[in-house]
Amino acid sequence: MIQVFITGGTFDKEYNFITGELYFKDTHLKEMFERGRCTLDIDIKTLMMVDSLEMTDADRDIVVHNCRKTSSKHILITHGTDRIVETAKVLADANIEGKTMVLTGAMVPYAFGTSSDGFFNLGSALAFVQTLSPGVYIVMNGRYFDWDNVKKNRRTGNFEEVNPIEFPN
Repeated sequence: MIQVFITGGTFDKEYNFITGELYFKDTHLKEMFERGRCTLDIDIKTLMMVDSLEMTDADRDIVVHNCRKTSSKHILITHGTDRIVETAKVLADANIEGKTMVLTGAMVPYAFGTSSDGFFNLGSALAFVQTLSPGVYIVMNGRYFDWDNVKKNRRTGNFEEVNPIEFPN
């Protein structure tokens, strides 16, 4: 079974057409798994619905507690992209043994339709959480990154390695 923990982030934001603001209503994950014809054994649990810029240490403690508590060895966490690396670090520092924990998010809300990267990132995260060794990873843009070697490039909106491996020609 894959345990999915929802924390909010752009992934689950809605657009208020009157005020132009983004807000949280309900998660889109169940609908996304159904649309993607996912046949995996998945348990979805909403831990919180917050923008990662507003995520507190207490919120991160809730994430760690639930990752420890679940019997699943495969954990997928949806998260806002602005502070995803900080939460990944907290999970890594918690030394949760024998579990593969993958955090993913979106730059554009799923509610925006085909312009959202959320659907692609979710599918990639599902694949990686089943195949990577135990540890903490961030999955964005079709790639996985070790939690301690990734950053969000605020100029391009993509995630990239902090210290890319250089291969000789």
